[in-house]
Amino acid sequence: MFPPPAILETEIFATLPDEYRVPRRTTFSDVNRGGRPIHSFLEGPSFDRAGNLYVVDIPHGRVFRISPAGKFALIAEYDGEPNGLKIHRDGRIFITDYKNGIMQLDPASGAVTPVLDRRWTERFKGVNDLFFAANGDLYFTDQGQTGLQDPTGRVYRLTTSDRLELLLGNVPSPNGLVTNLDESALLVAVTRGNCIWRLPVLPDGSTTKVGLFIQLSGGPGGPDGLALDSEGNLAVAHVGLGSVWLFDRFGQPLYRIKSCAGMLTTNVAYGGPERKTLYITESESGSILRADLPTAGRPMFSHQP
Repeated sequence: MFPPPAILETEIFATLPDEYRVPRRTTFSDVNRGGRPIHSFLEGPSFDRAGNLYVVDIPHGRVFRISPAGKFALIAEYDGEPNGLKIHRDGRIFITDYKNGIMQLDPASGAVTPVLDRRWTERFKGVNDLFFAANGDLYFTDQGQTGLQDPTGRVYRLTTSDRLELLLGNVPSPNGLVTNLDESALLVAVTRGNCIWRLPVLPDGSTTKVGLFIQLSGGPGGPDGLALDSEGNLAVAHVGLGSVWLFDRFGQPLYRIKSCAGMLTTNVAYGGPERKTLYITESESGSILRADLPTAGRPMFSHQP
């Protein structure tokens, strides 16, 4: 339907040091890796204002900070399964933790404390990823073990007034999410449907006429983490296919960014001096990949506290 997208190559920016690679079985590896011992599963890349890259390690409950030179530092280790991480415009670090709900990290002390662990009296299925709107509202996905066999994954918004709103409750495995440039729509990766959904955001905050924006194919996984650039192009990490796709704002393919390491390209974040470098968590090898792109990523800290 479209011309083949141009191929962009990646290189390894940083690799988890051996001292942090202690393979062991966990609940995560029993379900997701066939019971095999696992040394790490890196996810949730997010840059702070100093250019440091934060990533989480799901099965071992760890948060790492990677310097601009590529050096890993262990910031936190706790009883949890951190999956997504984003940094608020005021500097606070929030984590979507599959085991515990929405958490907050103090990078100075390494303390991880709860923010939200349930809706009313009901625990979440297993929160996955998160995104902050310009006004500070927090969007997040509640994926759990949902899929085509159980399309009951949820998309929530936690407003700055601490009101928790359910936007969708019928998603087969909601994962990464991001708004478009003017925040008139929310884009959600639907992993087990191998597609991206588009949720119009109405003036009162509700949604209607939710549609399928991009349909992917191939790979044993599907779309995972998302990121937007300053022209509205959408980067989609395709886990299991060793690729990141870049689509224009109309959903037309521009580039295929190929992993130089493993096939588990799980999430993405723009960084570098001009924000024209896309950083990719490759969770099979425990590496951070990078690729140079022609367009800068959307600024994440343009709205000062």
